[in-house]
Amino acid sequence: MTQKRLHRREQLYIDGEWLDADNELEVTDLADGGIFAEVAAADAEQAEEALATAQRAQAEMRETTIPQRAEWMETIADGLLERKEELAEVIVREAGKPISSARGEVESAAERFRRAAEEAHDLRGEYREGTTRGHEGWEAIVKPEPIGTILAITPYNYPLSTTALEVAPALAAGNCVILKPASKTPVSAAILAEVISEMDLPDGAFNFTPGNASEIGDLLVGDDRVNMITMTGSSAAGKHVARKSGMANLHMELGGNAPAVVFPDADLSDVAGACTKGSFKYAGQRCSAVSRVVAHESVHDEVVERIDATMDGWTAGDLFDEDTQMGPLISEEQADWVEELVEDAVEKGANLIRGGERDGQFFEPTLLANVPHDARIIHEEQFGPVAAVTTFETEEEALDISNGGDLALDAAVFTADYDRARRMADKLDAGAVRINGAPSHGLGDIPFGGNKDSGIGRQGLHLTIEEMVRRKSIIL
Repeated sequence: MTQKRLHRREQLYIDGEWLDADNELEVTDLADGGIFAEVAAADAEQAEEALATAQRAQAEMRETTIPQRAEWMETIADGLLERKEELAEVIVREAGKPISSARGEVESAAERFRRAAEEAHDLRGEYREGTTRGHEGWEAIVKPEPIGTILAITPYNYPLSTTALEVAPALAAGNCVILKPASKTPVSAAILAEVISEMDLPDGAFNFTPGNASEIGDLLVGDDRVNMITMTGSSAAGKHVARKSGMANLHMELGGNAPAVVFPDADLSDVAGACTKGSFKYAGQRCSAVSRVVAHESVHDEVVERIDATMDGWTAGDLFDEDTQMGPLISEEQADWVEELVEDAVEKGANLIRGGERDGQFFEPTLLANVPHDARIIHEEQFGPVAAVTTFETEEEALDISNGGDLALDAAVFTADYDRARRMADKLDAGAVRINGAPSHGLGDIPFGGNKDSGIGRQGLHLTIEEMVRRKSIIL
């Protein structure tokens, strides 16, 4: 498909004004190569200004009403859909996502703003009476109020829809926002900032501050004017932010290494379809991706054969072709990492059934069988297009393998035995367990988030809004 070459320049948005900066982020075009955008990179002084202006705007934001904020959310959703094709093209180029998936991401982002409008209407206080000695006759109103200023740190893999999941609840709850997008994918967030800038928010209520983490990251996360940090990213980055954040509330969805546990009575056709898509969608660059298939030894070989047969359609192609299902990894460094994990598994005795080759940041869809339990790919996040199949003998061993690492975001169980499914779901250490299907976070109507190093708190529009307010008791 022929696509006109795109070139963009984006500014910062601070205190209601569009600003240039001395430095820029160069955004690589993953569809056509080269650089397709230069985005202003905030320096320390501009980050300080964003913090100061957000703090000044808190009082005015606190006075906004729920109907007013809900109307903002609806209007922002409309604005995103009006620019759907533009946004989709940007996501293809900056994130390397196939066009059909990119359009879906724009729709998901708009829907998240709409649902934030709905959820904002459920923000209501409650009436309480004193029930302890000395508080007899007390009456109180317990009311929600905005927490203050929220720093939103967003990832490269879903640069618009995950940003919406962090920004929409924050604004719907009446908070000020400082948005720090991933340096590799800041352009779709810049367009979101343009849409928000057209709303009648108080100046300083929303600030768009892309920049190098080395220059402004620690300054933003360590500042006392930030009341909450909401972040989606790697576990290592999350730990760093937690060390620097002081008294700020933390809301983090971090790394994942989801196991799909397959028992002999499972429908292996369903297993193959779910695990193939779960492993290779967006080249595996999803925290909810199926990272390891933990198959009972009696069905291991058949599971491998069925996944192999299902992989034929998963090849990299023109990102603007409607039929393309997979593109490149975000960078050559990420491809290096995936290659390292695959080589480690093979050196330890895994069978390379398919793939394993790379060309720059393109990594072939790869299938590994009989992966030893001590291979790094069994316990480390890969974020690549690799289905790693290992075996277990007993239910207890399946749990040991699944729960053995530091990551505990998602898991899946495939079995026809209802009691076993419930038992495994209870014992798997994960924030969410899918029965007979691959993990999926969807729009956030069902809460998701991680245990261990996979995060703090739970995402989801309703829960996120609830975490982005504080409660004040007014005793009458």
